[in-house]
Formats: sequence, structure tokens, C-alpha cells
Amino acid sequence: MAVAPHAKIIWIACGPGNNGGDGYEAAHHLQRWGKIPIITCWGDATNLPVDAQVARQRALQAGVAFVNTIPDNCDLCIDAVFGIGRIRSLEGQYQQWVERMNTGSIPVVAVDVPSGLNADTGAGQSVHVKAQFTLSLLTLKPGLFTAEGREACGEIWFNSLGVAPSFAASALLSGTPQQFARAHNTHKGSYGDVAVVGGGPGMTGAALLAARAALHGGAGRVYVGMLDTNAMRLDLVQPELMFRQPSELQLESITVVAGCGGGDAIQVQLPDILTRSSRLVLDADALNAISHDSSLRKQLAARGAGTTVLTPHPLEAARLLQLTTQQVQTDRLDAAQSLANEFACTVVLKGSGTVIAAPDTVPHINPTGNARLATAGTGDVLAGLIGARWASGDRAFSAACNAVFHHGYVADAWQAQTALTAQDLVEAL
Repeated sequence: MAVAPHAKIIWIACGPGNNGGDGYEAAHHLQRWGKIPIITCWGDATNLPVDAQVARQRALQAGVAFVNTIPDNCDLCIDAVFGIGRIRSLEGQYQQWVERMNTGSIPVVAVDVPSGLNADTGAGQSVHVKAQFTLSLLTLKPGLFTAEGREACGEIWFNSLGVAPSFAASALLSGTPQQFARAHNTHKGSYGDVAVVGGGPGMTGAALLAARAALHGGAGRVYVGMLDTNAMRLDLVQPELMFRQPSELQLESITVVAGCGGGDAIQVQLPDILTRSSRLVLDADALNAISHDSSLRKQLAARGAGTTVLTPHPLEAARLLQLTTQQVQTDRLDAAQSLANEFACTVVLKGSGTVIAAPDTVPHINPTGNARLATAGTGDVLAGLIGARWASGDRAFSAACNAVFHHGYVADAWQAQTALTAQDLVEAL
């Protein structure tokens, strides 16, 4: 009634469990309200759960039409096929229903979770519903907000049905970062120093983007340790950046962002960086170097708890975990938590619904961001922004959560019709 108030004929696809029961219950009410609900169901109704059997009987008594084929003309579809129970493959008649939902021109409202989507992980089967609206009942589910969930769910509505959860959350949605006004009696040293070590031959732009993001993100001073010895020593776009040889940086007293555009050259620097840095953000080529070098891996694991933030995309996470990218994407929450536990650090697993995890902490799923961020350099911007937040006084985990939220929020607010480049992102910060 909220999303399609003028819809008259409503196709309701009901499955063999309690999700189907929700569909029967919806049909009963829609019939009473003067709509024309048409139900398709498959299988033996005698095997329905008790609640679903009662709802089905109510729909029959109300005069709801039950048919064997998808109606040709309808104004809205309700997906009540499969919910949060056992994940089963969508085959035969169910597959035909889903394919019709996904290719039709009418809006689809999914009950609790789009059929074929794992409510815990957001992993979708090869065939799953892509709804325009999802009504999540009792509690929000992590899978609605990460992996394939965000695209499959469309706009998410929530109704607790007045039931308070009786269990601890498995994940939390990151909220809007709290904004603090800068006190008058402060100076650049009050907001921390960030040093970006990266920018190997042919990739100096990555280090510059990270450094510019750190500056725009609020760091008091930003240093750049270029790994390309022939690189410029002045950023004409951002002359506030200070260039140093990596060996000249006081790693013990600054927040270090390492790996952005580092190429093979970063591997030589990592033993010193891992040993001396008190606060360290590891990105891109630094992560790849560690995944291929057991001694660097041991050094990372030996660092103090809470002194490191890793920012892998799914492939980099897969290399660190010695898994495939598909395995990481199948359960992003578990992958992020496994890395966080192994290295006693904060992990930012980038992607749709970025996951931020740390040991003994409920992981966060970030609700901001969109595909405009799928361009080269935006990850470098995020690494620099995390460094700035951390240098300015946030703890590692909150710095990561706040930076990821801000990073995605800028992309959501982008109004221009042109693509959002990494440099655009920096300036919009």
C-alpha cells in the first residue's frame, strides 16, 4: 500500500515454508482491502508449517484466487518464496518465477529477504530475486547490506513487529560519524602527522591521492615518502604536502599509510615499517607483499594489538587468507573477522557493504557508497582518510568506521553527471 497504492492486481509467489505463509497472510488482507491478489504456489500444501497452513486457509476463505501459472497482467509482485531458512537452489517452477520477477516491468516487494539471497552473508545464488523493495521483519539481517544484498534488496523497510531481539547482534550498521569542532587554542601539531609511503615507478599518483586525502581529512601535517627516486618533490596541486625520503621519516611518532602504488619497491621498506610504526595503515601492494612473504607475515602478526589497520579489497583478502575471491565474497563478515583475529588488527574489507572488523568487537557494515567508487585511486583516498582520522585522535576501529562512512557518503552525495574520479573524491571531502 505504501509503494504501489494504485496497484490493483497483485501476484503473490508463495513458497513451501513460513515465508509463503507471509504471502498468504498478505493476500488475505489485500483481498479485504478491495485488491485482486493472485497466488501461485507449488508443492503439497499439507506439508506447510502450521502457521502457514492457517494463513493459507484464511486466504482461501477470503476468496483469494489460486492459479498454476504466472498472471499475464499484474501491477505488483510480492516475493514470498524463500526467507531466512535453509538455503535451497531455485530450480524448476521457482526459477521460472524468479526469472519473471527479474525481467518484468512491475515492482517487486520481497518479504524478509529476496529469495535466493543468504540473509547472513549476502551471497546470492546464481538465480535470486532482485527486488525494488524488501520488508525485513523482526530484525535486520546482515546479508541485506553487503555482498549482493544491497543490489538484490532495493529499498529496505523494517518492522520489528514489536518484538525485542533476545540475542546479541552479529553485526552493526555504521552510523554517521560524530563531528567535533576544533578548539581555538590548537595548532597543526594537535591533529597529528600522517606519512604516506608508496608511489613506485609509474604509480606515484596513488601516493599523492592518499596524501591529499589525509590532508583534506584533517591531518595536521602530511609527509610523502615516494619510492620512485625520480619522482617530483613538490605537488603543484597540493603544495602543503612535504616530501621526504622514506628513510628520513620518523615512523615511531606518526601515522603511516603504506602500500599505495608501492609496486615491488614497497617490499624492501616493509620490514622497517612493520618494526617501527606505532600506527600503521597497510593498503594495496603492501598487503600483496605480505601475503607472499612469510617473514613479513610473521612481523605483521607480531605487532601490538590495535596498532594496525588493513584495507584489502576481496582479492587482496583472499591472498592473505589463502582462499579464492569467491570464498571471501561468500562470507565477507567471516573473512574480515578471520583476518582481524589472525593479525590482532582492524580490517576494512572493501566492497559493496564494506565490512570493518576487529578482535572481540562486533563487526560493522557500512551503509554508504555506490558504484561511482569503482574507479582507480578511490581505495588510496580511503587509506589516506583512515590515516587522517587515526592521527587526529580516533581509535583505530572508530577511525576506520568513520572514514569508510565519510568516503561512501561523498560518493552518495555526488550530483555531477560525470564520473567520480579519485581526485574529485579528494576535493569533495
